[in-house]
This record gives sequence, C-alpha cells and structure tokens, in this order.
Amino acid sequence: MSRPEDTLAADVHYDDTEARKYTTSSRIQNIQATMTRRALELLELKSPSLILDVGCGSGLSGEMLTAELPEDGGPHMWVGMDVSPSMLDVALQRDVEGDLMLADIGQGVPFRAGTFDAAISISAIQWLCNAESSDTSPQGRLSRFFNGLYASLRRGGRAVCQFYPKNDVQR
Repeated sequence: MSRPEDTLAADVHYDDTEARKYTTSSRIQNIQATMTRRALELLELKSPSLILDVGCGSGLSGEMLTAELPEDGGPHMWVGMDVSPSMLDVALQRDVEGDLMLADIGQGVPFRAGTFDAAISISAIQWLCNAESSDTSPQGRLSRFFNGLYASLRRGGRAVCQFYPKNDVQR
C-alpha cells in the first residue's frame, strides 16, 4: 500500500474531502488520541503550558491538550501549525480552542526564540522526508524544521515527535 506522503505534498493530498475524511475517521481519532496521550506522558508537564502542535491538521491532538485535567498538568494552551489550508479550515469549523497558523514546517518554525514550553508532532514529520521541488532536499527541510523547533522552545523545553519512518535511513 502506498503512503500518501510518497505521492503528493501534504497541502495537495489533504484537500477538503480528505481533510473531512481524516477528521471523522474513528480509527484516526483513536490513533491520534493514543499518540497524543503518550506524547503528554513523555513531556511530563506539571502545570498548564503553552504547547506548539506541529502538523496540527484539524486539531485532533490540540483538543486533547485543551482537555488535559489539572491533576495531569493541564489544561494547556496551544498553537497549531499546518501546511494544509483544508485541514485548518476543518479545525476552524470544529471550533478548536488553539490558535492556528498556515505554515510549511519544512521552511522552519517561524516563532520567536523561547516562545513555547513544549511541542508535539503527531504523524507529520514523515512528510518532510520527500523533496518538495528539485532545489529542496529532505535533509534541508528536516534541518530547517528541527533548528527552528529547537529555537522556539524555552530553555529546558521539550518536544515529542512521532512519525512513521519509511525505511532504515529514516529511522
């Protein structure tokens, strides 16, 4: 079975139809919930925090950040960034509580240094492993992303990134 990130760029793949289909899939919702819960466990946040949701899509993970209980360190505020206008439109229609930004993480993370307490990325980074054009390499896109992510975190901030490597080179 082919992977969507191997055939199209994310902003093209996630058109209006695919964005709605992704968001309403109970299988996807369960995967996102499981991965987001695990990311929060790994972050070990003790109090409400400002979290960057990288590749936020339609806000499935962000909803969990907002809903995190006080005894678990929440609720958290979050800013989501995604390359797909259609995914962000679905997030707006769903009235998620985070702030949303249209941006290509392969071009960097455009926030002031030290803005975020933490960051999560659930199922987004694998999209950077393909070149968007002949003058852009996956290594360059990954480097811009991780350098920008590191800079956007406060001193001592943590990031948890989950992705699906295609092969041993991507591991």
